[in-house]
Amino acid sequence: MNATTESPTERHDPGHADCLVLRDVTVAYNRKVVLSGVSADINRGQVVGIIGPNGGGKSTLLKAIMGILPLVRGSVSVFGKPAAKMRAEMACVPQREVVDWDFPVTVRDVVMMGRYTRGRWPHRPSRRDREVVEEMLGRVDMTAYGDAQIGQLSGGQQQRVFIARALAQEAEILLLDEPMTGIDAATQEVILDVIEEKRAAGGIVLLATHDLASASCACDCLCCVNERMVSYGDTEALYTPENLAETFGGPVIVLGQSGTPQRPHSHRLDDAVHHAQQAENLRS
Repeated sequence: MNATTESPTERHDPGHADCLVLRDVTVAYNRKVVLSGVSADINRGQVVGIIGPNGGGKSTLLKAIMGILPLVRGSVSVFGKPAAKMRAEMACVPQREVVDWDFPVTVRDVVMMGRYTRGRWPHRPSRRDREVVEEMLGRVDMTAYGDAQIGQLSGGQQQRVFIARALAQEAEILLLDEPMTGIDAATQEVILDVIEEKRAAGGIVLLATHDLASASCACDCLCCVNERMVSYGDTEALYTPENLAETFGGPVIVLGQSGTPQRPHSHRLDDAVHHAQQAENLRS
């Protein structure tokens, strides 16, 4: 399957002021191209799953969108402006393994870091800053842990704190890098609720994951990458054995009859989808 599958990229003006627009995004490490040809128009109110094998370029794409990695070709624009001028509108939750959990900061300190993008760094927190921090701690059910050192928490609790930090930024675009890895079911549900609320509020969510169950349930569109963009389009159109086999480099089992994924209307994980094997375990 190629990248010409009918998708939002084809249905909207590439300069649309309500879009996150990717055009031929290409990234290299030490002159070696590791991801190429990613193009998409992502509208407000959309959740896009970035799926592919480990090392396929999912995290690289998020870093390129954030401006952490330079592009060797292509462009990224946010609501009609260059992404470099719109970084305050992009909040990222990194993979847990890249975080120094021994750093001596409290839960409340971590969430407050999300407010620093709204003003000058460093700056004295305002009353509004403190109110937002407490609101977001409550949103992820972590108010009781506000004074705890971040390293003392469980994996799921740590993930909730970083979700709260991203929400405290009050950005229009939320980028999640493997948020479902190594967490409990209750935290998964919190994350899915946050994604649904962001969609309903007209924000944009990018969910990088190799968990096909999460992608099939939570995402409106899929961006399939394996060192290049394999395809981009509606989840129903791309969540097929053929497209996933091309993306992951081998046969993939897809839940549902006739290759159609079962997607709960509430965008929650039902029992049938919850027990899907993760993509890395589905290769033959």
